[in-house]
Amino acid sequence: MNILVANLGSTSFKFRLFRFGGAGAVTLLAKGGYERVTDYGQAIDDCLAELRAGGHVQSSADLHGVGFKTVLGRNLTGCVRADARVIAALDGFKEIAPAHNPPYALGIQRFQEKLPGVPLVALFETAFYQWVPEAATRYAVPQAWHEAGVRRYGFHGASHKFVAERSAELLGRADIAERVRQLYQNGPVPLAAGARPLRVISCHLGGSSSITGMRDGIAIGTSMGLSPQSGLPQNNRVGDLDSAAVPFVMKTLGLSLAEVERQMTKESGLLGLSGVGNDLRDVRAAAQQGNARAQLALDVFVQSARHWIGAFLLELGGCDALVFTAGIGENNPDLRAAICANLGDLGLQLDAAKNSALRGAEGEISAAGSRTRVFVIPANEELVVARETLRCISAR
Repeated sequence: MNILVANLGSTSFKFRLFRFGGAGAVTLLAKGGYERVTDYGQAIDDCLAELRAGGHVQSSADLHGVGFKTVLGRNLTGCVRADARVIAALDGFKEIAPAHNPPYALGIQRFQEKLPGVPLVALFETAFYQWVPEAATRYAVPQAWHEAGVRRYGFHGASHKFVAERSAELLGRADIAERVRQLYQNGPVPLAAGARPLRVISCHLGGSSSITGMRDGIAIGTSMGLSPQSGLPQNNRVGDLDSAAVPFVMKTLGLSLAEVERQMTKESGLLGLSGVGNDLRDVRAAAQQGNARAQLALDVFVQSARHWIGAFLLELGGCDALVFTAGIGENNPDLRAAICANLGDLGLQLDAAKNSALRGAEGEISAAGSRTRVFVIPANEELVVARETLRCISAR
């Protein structure tokens, strides 16, 4: 079966086509994308034309499903058919995820028009956090705010789910890996009586970053909250911020609410701290040349990552594995070393040589005597979306 994964941004469209065969075999047939997109209908036409030219999809009959990595829906999460209910849920929270929800709603509508009869599936980024304890999802706000939807949702769910499954395999816990695979179809399947707990902390560090604690493959909490603008400093988004800062700068600097929102989402994060740019590679290069603000941006990023790792280390009562994933986590040994520095007394120690040598590939970087094992697991969110799309379609 051929499953197309569509990744839509505010001005971009990226796709991957997977073929699923027997015995769980999966092949990446094609991938591509377009930037500066102004017409999603045309982008989808171009995508289908590429797939036809490559001999992969000659007609809609050759495409068995399209999966979308939707971000946040009002009163809706999980892995569900992408229909009018999904579009309404995306529209209901478009103010919270303005760079993500409108493009996905438009993209789903365009695929409905272009490929009538082909099943469309939405895997919400919030799906992985459906079973987080309520105390870890609530803000201390008036009840009316909570009922309106103000709570912690969590994001990067596809990435953290992939880490949950793959880390369980690397640790020899086939039972946990299978539990994660079944999660969106059957919920958390009970483990065998007396099964040893598995505690993993997943660090998705990239242009957008989040850290998630997981017990037995199930999320217990995450650094992101109501919106993707929370948690660690993002590339140009602020991350965690005291709510009193908003009225203060409005009064002190004479800014409108719209301008405050723009600056928090466009001029903050690594960009705001460094003054150099929103790409960590540029920030690192400037820091190496002695730029104090760029070095501060790196220090703030590391401190925030350690803060959240420490929070989940305490909540989990220990950690069997710490995992780094996504662009920054996979390709920056120096930042991994800084995040893991001086944790030997807590049972976590890197192998400096292994850490320095590993970039963009899967591997273990912990020292031989480290109680907590440390892995780098390259992100594969699109594969997760494709697998869950296939499972959703097959379940019907």
